[in-house]
Amino acid sequence: MPLQIELYLEDCFDDSTTAVNIGDNYPIPLETWENWFQQWLENLFDYLPTAPSYEISLRLTNDTEMQTLNSQYRQQDKPTDVLAFACLEADLPQSEEMLDSMPLYLGDIIVSIDTAKRQAQQQEHSLSTELAWLTAHGLLHLLGWDHPDEESLIQMLNEQVVLLKKIGIIINLES
Repeated sequence: MPLQIELYLEDCFDDSTTAVNIGDNYPIPLETWENWFQQWLENLFDYLPTAPSYEISLRLTNDTEMQTLNSQYRQQDKPTDVLAFACLEADLPQSEEMLDSMPLYLGDIIVSIDTAKRQAQQQEHSLSTELAWLTAHGLLHLLGWDHPDEESLIQMLNEQVVLLKKIGIIINLES
């Protein structure tokens, strides 16, 4: 039986204030995001706690909001590309009955469209590819992955390559 996933997508990006055409199949439809998360979580099954289903929140926003969040939660007063707030890190009391009957909330992923656009141009790939890349990175953080050193960063980036390949996007880290 496939994993059950509930995705809450909030696209707060207002492109009416910018003259840049973000085009490139943006916005990505909710069904596409759900499909991507389904495939990614099936691939990451060994990292998932047992639950009848899973919930994830994905918020697409701008650099202004991202800078506010980054300052508030990471004490870095500048925008960043992706933030992830994992619920699995919280030591919340949950009964077995609750775990067996309710979706497990994995957490929130927040991506800056402004930063994603700049990075997509630098990497010479589409905005959709960059959004998938950043969101996969955020998902790994929700599941406990981190990159405090170069070795763990390389492992995490390699896993992102695997996740994107799963949804038909090829990334070459060598470039």
